[in-house]
Amino acid sequence: MPITPDQKDWTWVLSRPCPECSFDASTVTPATVPGSVENMLPRWRAVLRRPEVAERPDEGTWSALEYACHVRDVFTLFDQRLNMMLEAEDARFENWDQDNTAIEKDYGSADPAVVSTELTAEGEQIAESFSRVREEDWGRTGLRGNGSEFTVLTLAQYFLHDVVHHLHDVDG
Repeated sequence: MPITPDQKDWTWVLSRPCPECSFDASTVTPATVPGSVENMLPRWRAVLRRPEVAERPDEGTWSALEYACHVRDVFTLFDQRLNMMLEAEDARFENWDQDNTAIEKDYGSADPAVVSTELTAEGEQIAESFSRVREEDWGRTGLRGNGSEFTVLTLAQYFLHDVVHHLHDVDG
């Protein structure tokens, strides 16, 4: 059974802590993202070694494997967006249909060992990209297809919430 797409606008996490995962965006800067991502990578690799990694807890919830595939792709997408913001004035991001991507890439049938390697590489890449952000660039802007405007600072906060929240999802 397909997962019901999440239609929520999660940008509210930029203004208040997430009651589900306790993430507080006010504690995040681009300079703190690299260490946070690097500290989560071993936890994601451990998730991908679980015997039941591909099993969905219920029909309406992704498996830990599907969440890990999503996080790998979040690493890639946000690295691209961050670099666009650093290279172009008022960068514009195309909408990303994460649910369609999960279907097209068949997340549920992925090889956990391959996903672990890819997730680690993409996580290390985005950590490196955030480590190169200069403080004077934190205010550079980008616009999502739905009209949500981000600065490099709020992109870092929004991005990190996604990764933290999904780790909470699979550990919960």
